[in-house]
Amino acid sequence: MRLLGYRPQRTIGRPAGTAGIGFITGKDIEVRFKPAPLDTGVVFMRTDRSPHAPRGVVESPHAERGVYSVPARVEHVSGTQRRTSLGHGPLQIGLVEHVLAALVGLRIDNCLVELNAPEPPGMDGSALGFARALQLAGVVSQPAKKPIWTVDSSVVLRFQDAAIALHPPKNLELRVSYLLNYGMQSPIHPQIHTRDVTPESFAQAIAGCRTFLLEDEALELRRQGLGPRTTYRDLLVFGRRGPIDNRLRFADEPARHKVLDILGDFALLGHDVRGHIVAYRTGHPHNIELVKELSTRLAPAMLKEKAAA
Repeated sequence: MRLLGYRPQRTIGRPAGTAGIGFITGKDIEVRFKPAPLDTGVVFMRTDRSPHAPRGVVESPHAERGVYSVPARVEHVSGTQRRTSLGHGPLQIGLVEHVLAALVGLRIDNCLVELNAPEPPGMDGSALGFARALQLAGVVSQPAKKPIWTVDSSVVLRFQDAAIALHPPKNLELRVSYLLNYGMQSPIHPQIHTRDVTPESFAQAIAGCRTFLLEDEALELRRQGLGPRTTYRDLLVFGRRGPIDNRLRFADEPARHKVLDILGDFALLGHDVRGHIVAYRTGHPHNIELVKELSTRLAPAMLKEKAAA
């Protein structure tokens, strides 16, 4: 990997928050975003737990006494089944990708994310509620540089029925393309979405795209005791004739939501990367594998730049 240049680090101007019901637990949940100092990155904090952190949980120097935290970095990923989870044991935090997508989509680098539950509020299954709260808080530049990295050649990971790649950029853009294809018999038709991601395009075209699943998947999750207070109006559930008790916001909303998920998972790299991400039939496990590969390649590149400075 190589260094493209720098931009100012960014945080939010003041604390902000929002609240809603958790998709997984059904709890009433509050999330609060707080400004963070230079080079903090994004840090999740569980304010509902006792001050006895289990093994593997990091105590944040920015947290109040007795509050423990999990940095939003790929080395702390503990689950990728249908959602991305961070941390272990009683302080694990699930479904972090929508919060992370809002932060990276708006190019907010340093932020403390306080939660009083093991997941953020589900909201409407998108990142829109989080993005609006962050926009109301205001985004401010900080007096430190954020490196921008890219790849010299394409990095491609292939799986049995999926693939994901990062290609070098033509300019300085971050572009994401998602090819969704569940087969001709699926109620979700094949679709492709490509987006050059900027704070403006993210807010307008990606942030409001919701989680989706098939009706039989929703019923199975309910049988497992998940989402006890979630209804078909809270996210996109596809039956044979399309969304049940809901309407699409975009004709290709499922593909756009996959772009949102990719952005959230790529935030776990902890660095600003530009290029063209192209994904076919991928989910969180595939996204995280590419992030791990890029993290491995980035380490020697950072050492090289540090030595040359």
